[in-house]
Amino acid sequence: MILSKFVDELPIPPILNPRWKDQFYTYYEVNMTEFKQSLHSELNDTTVWGYEGSYPGPTIEVESGEKVFIKWINNLPDKRLLPIDYTVHGAHVDVPEVRTVVHVHGASVEWESDGYPDAWFTKGFKQVGPYFRKQIYRYNNHDRACTLWYHDHAIGITRLNVYAGLAGFYIIRDHRERLLNLPSGKYDIPLMIQDKTFNKDGSLYYPKQPEKPIPELETSIVPEFIGDTILVNGKVWPYLKVEPRKYRFRLLNASNTRFYRLKLDSGQLFYQIGTDGGLMEYPIGVKEITLAPAERADVIIDFTNLEGKNIIMTNDAPAPFPTGDPPDENTSTVMQFRVTLPLSNIDTSVIPSYMGPLPKIKEQLASKIRYLTLNDNVDKYGRKLMLLDNKRWDDPITENPKLGSTEIWYLINLTEDTHPIHLHLINFQILDRRDFDVEKYKKERIIHYTGPAIPPEPQERGWKDTVRANPNQVTRIIMKFGPYTGLYVWHCHILEHEDYEMMRPYIVIR
Repeated sequence: MILSKFVDELPIPPILNPRWKDQFYTYYEVNMTEFKQSLHSELNDTTVWGYEGSYPGPTIEVESGEKVFIKWINNLPDKRLLPIDYTVHGAHVDVPEVRTVVHVHGASVEWESDGYPDAWFTKGFKQVGPYFRKQIYRYNNHDRACTLWYHDHAIGITRLNVYAGLAGFYIIRDHRERLLNLPSGKYDIPLMIQDKTFNKDGSLYYPKQPEKPIPELETSIVPEFIGDTILVNGKVWPYLKVEPRKYRFRLLNASNTRFYRLKLDSGQLFYQIGTDGGLMEYPIGVKEITLAPAERADVIIDFTNLEGKNIIMTNDAPAPFPTGDPPDENTSTVMQFRVTLPLSNIDTSVIPSYMGPLPKIKEQLASKIRYLTLNDNVDKYGRKLMLLDNKRWDDPITENPKLGSTEIWYLINLTEDTHPIHLHLINFQILDRRDFDVEKYKKERIIHYTGPAIPPEPQERGWKDTVRANPNQVTRIIMKFGPYTGLYVWHCHILEHEDYEMMRPYIVIR
C-alpha cells in the first residue's frame, strides 16, 4: 500500500495551557487517552494513544527557572493496543498490560519526578510500580533554553507506548536566547520525525515476531523496528507552506530504531544553532545532519529568494544503522517545504555569529573513569540480547557517581550497531571516539587502539544527553553529576534494545 507524498499539510502541535499559573509556580494536567486520528488522507483514521487527545502531544513551553508541576494522568483503556512479549523483564503477566510513566527527556529533575521505568502507574493510579513515589511531578527547569521532549518510559513496553503515540515536545525558553533575535513565533517550528508501518485498514502495524519466528512464543520482541513510511508531527510525508524568509526548526528523531541523515534536495545548508542541551557557541552551516533516536538538532533554514520553489528534506541513513539497508524511495523522503506564502513582514531575524560561551569540561577535573561495554548476547530462545557492561536491569547497581563529581565514561562498543546512549539527569560533552581492536578486547579485555582519537563532529559540539556510540569504537563522554542525588537510568535509546535489557539503573550519592 503506497501512500501519496505531500498531500497533507504539516500539523503543528498546539501549546498546552496550564491549569494554574502565578508568580510562584505553574500547574499542568496531562491526560493520556486512546483516540482516532488521521495520519494520512488516503488512510482510514488510525487508533493511537496520545497526550491531551493529540499525537504528538501538545508542546509544553516553560521559562528557564519556572517551577512547574505536572500531573500525568493515565486514562487509557485496560486493553493494550500492540502485541506484548511477556518474556521481557518488567512486562511479565503479573503486571497490568497498560501502564505508563512519563520521562521528560533531557530534563534535570529530582529522581522521584524523572519517570523511573519502575515508577509506572495505571488508570486512576489503581496500581503502581515498586518505585512510584508521587502523582504530581515537579520540574525546576534550571536548564538553559533548549528543546526537550516527553515520552513514555514504562519498563518492558516503552517501545510499544512510544510507537502508539505517547510523545511530545517540551521547550525551555530564556531571556538570553530571546536577545539573539532568532526566528520566533510562527517561524519557530518543532519537527518530530518517526517511522511507522500501517495495516490495510489504517491501523498501526507492529511485528508480533522477529523475521525468524520463535515457535515457543506467541509474541516475541524484535531486535529492531524499521517502518516503511516516515511521519513528521504525526502526518505521513507532509508539506509545509513557508514564506521566503528564515525559519527555525527543532528536529527530533522520535523513532524506535531508525536513524536519519537529513539533507535538503536544493543542496542548501542547514544552519545548526543548537544540540540536545541548547545553543552551541557558534552556528555551523552543514549539508547534512545525522540524528540517532532521541537526538535533537536546532537549525535555521533560509528560504529567502526561493519564492515558488519546493524543497524536499531527504534521508539517506541505512537501517539498522550503520550497516543496514539504504532507504528506499519512500523512506528516503521526509517532508516538503513549499515557498508559496507571501512575506507577511520584513524578516529581521538573524543567524547570530556568536551565541555565547560554552566552557569545555576539563579532563583533569574527572575524579573517576568508568570503562563500560556495549554487549551483544543471546538469550535462551536464540534472540539477540543487548546489554550494558554485560549486566541486566536487575543486577546490582555498579555506577554510583558522587554528587558534584566529574566522571569520564568510556563506552566500548563490542556490537555491530551504533547505539544512542542516553543518561538521565545530566548533560555531557563528547570528548572523542577512537577505533580499537574488538576481537583483542573480547579475548584479553585490553583496549588496543588502531587509530587516532577522532574529535566529535561539529554538529555534536555542544551539550548532549544522547551520544552515538559506533561499532568498533570507544566513545568518551565527560559529565558532572548533580544537582540531585537519587536513582536514575542510562540506556540505549533504540527502544527495542532498551526494553530488552539494554538499560541500567545508576545512583547519584552524597
